[in-house]
Amino acid sequence: MNLKEAKRSLKLLVLLFTLIPCLAQAQNGTVKSPDGKLQVEVLLQGGQPYYRVMYGGDAVLEDSPLGLVTNLVDYSRELTWGGTEQERIEKTYRQDKIKQSEIFYQANKLVCSFKNKDGKPLKVEFRVSNNDIAFRYDIPESGDLGALVVEREATGFNFPQQAKGFLTPQSKSMVGFARTKPSYEEGYKVEQDISAKSANGLGYTFPSLFKVGEKWALVSETGVRGLYCGSHLSDPTPDGTYTIAFPDETENNGFGSTGAAIGLPATTPWRTITVGKGLEPIVETTIPYDVVEPLYEPSQEYKYGKGTWSWIMWQDQSMNYEDQVKYIDLAEQLNYEYVLIDAWWDQRIGYKRMEELIEYARSKDVGVFLWYNSNGAVNDAPQTPINKMNTAIARKKEMQWMKENGVKGIKVDFFGGDKQETMRLYEDILSDANDYGLMVVFHGTTLPRGWERMFPNYVGSEAVLASENLMFSQHANDMEAFHATLHPFIRNAVGSMEFGGVVLNKRYNRTNDGGNYRKTTDVFQLATAVLFQNPVQFFALTPNNLNDAPDFAIDFMKQVPTTWEETMFIDGYPGKSCVLARQHGDKWYVAGVNALSEPVKLKLSVPMLSGKEVKFYGDKKDGTSYMKRVKVNKKGELDITIQPRGGVVLEQ
Repeated sequence: MNLKEAKRSLKLLVLLFTLIPCLAQAQNGTVKSPDGKLQVEVLLQGGQPYYRVMYGGDAVLEDSPLGLVTNLVDYSRELTWGGTEQERIEKTYRQDKIKQSEIFYQANKLVCSFKNKDGKPLKVEFRVSNNDIAFRYDIPESGDLGALVVEREATGFNFPQQAKGFLTPQSKSMVGFARTKPSYEEGYKVEQDISAKSANGLGYTFPSLFKVGEKWALVSETGVRGLYCGSHLSDPTPDGTYTIAFPDETENNGFGSTGAAIGLPATTPWRTITVGKGLEPIVETTIPYDVVEPLYEPSQEYKYGKGTWSWIMWQDQSMNYEDQVKYIDLAEQLNYEYVLIDAWWDQRIGYKRMEELIEYARSKDVGVFLWYNSNGAVNDAPQTPINKMNTAIARKKEMQWMKENGVKGIKVDFFGGDKQETMRLYEDILSDANDYGLMVVFHGTTLPRGWERMFPNYVGSEAVLASENLMFSQHANDMEAFHATLHPFIRNAVGSMEFGGVVLNKRYNRTNDGGNYRKTTDVFQLATAVLFQNPVQFFALTPNNLNDAPDFAIDFMKQVPTTWEETMFIDGYPGKSCVLARQHGDKWYVAGVNALSEPVKLKLSVPMLSGKEVKFYGDKKDGTSYMKRVKVNKKGELDITIQPRGGVVLEQ
């Protein structure tokens, strides 16, 4: 080789080494939040796509897998990089039945394109706002392929080893009352090691909260409808990686597939991650609604509010005409908008007398919600009406009768599964109900996934260890305060929660003199009316409470709202205590509860109440509750003490 050829070879080597970093750099994409604190990096390693999440320079998620596998195409391995696109997203929307009424959503969007070994395209879209990440898969049309079945997802969440989980295990299916589980009513494990296996070996239910050093992360999903199945988290691998898990094949009596049948082009539901240095972004997040849109127009203007409900204290025996009249009268006396008439009404009152009862309620300016069994084939729940909601012909006939008689809404129970087949049933019930002017509450049900925005007549789901368990076991009463301090940070952070609470009876029976003991104070109960968010609230008040509960408690329950313009996290820690502020109109409420065995002393910062006199609801050391008036200082500060298993409320 002469000198000239050697110089040419050297130049080529220099050029090659110069290009290698550029080529490597081109194999990834990065997107940051508008404030620059939250960052997502997408990369390809050995043909496998991954993503990482950083907040304030610290790792929240380490290399976490992406991809999915279908019956015909594998989109999880042997991929090649196809480039990135970026875009700025800004939108403002109103939503009158979530934690905030006016939302300004601002995010940066990154779309990463891949191709598998056969040239089949896959896109992954990330949207990153200041504390929230939403991502989903976009499968374009490709050749002759028009339909696929998604069999599993590689999607994972790889937390650092020091992370701790606040998690509820996924239930086994076809167990529990009348083989109705899973129904999202399991307890929580708090500050659990990141590698810990779930109690049933089936992973963990959404939403899932994690503490990563000084940071917090809430993982969930949104935008699920009849086009996909619902999912949850698998058990972790030893390094702390949780992956998306599809429904168990035994759910819904084994009926329906566990994956998702999709027609191309298709997008999957959004996986969401809310990240914060503290808990404020977790409690205040609106990401379940930011990335979805309404699926249809409301057939009318739906009216939210409060209702009475006999079943929680008076049980099945109250499903008779005379007792329901008592609860309609109670609703009138409390100035509530609704009464919920629960299971067995069709047999024990009958359709003809029910028409008379609905008319009686109308004469008292009280609207009626009616309970229905969702099925007749996927579990053994015998409660009626049954076989009215699971087929289109029966459902529309029933809803026509309800419309003719002025029924305002339905509560549909006993679903027990997240298969695509069940998601279709949710969507069909909601869509048909809107056609007949009916609001819908789901019970014995899955987590709502953006449904408050997607379905205009949807008004709440149970999907929590709710008030009925207080009737069923003393243990639930012993744990009531503990669970109440979890829900604002986990379950209620991502969706409306129809808890059915605020118990002012001391005992759980009709005459308030037998059954389980309530361990929490009266003001604790009042506080949950504010802490637990749902646009239609059926409270557990009883006719005797008009005489045996404190007057200030009844007065409070007469006027406490169920919809909010603003929600602010003030203080607390999951499983220990929680204090929130919510605004309705020009009026603020501050509510807190304490699950600890010792008092919690706080200096509240409530600048919205600066210099104002407010009603203060609190507890004495002996557990008795009181109301007095106090003035918040000009700095907007107020010293408070929340007694063990007690509460506090400030009412402007």
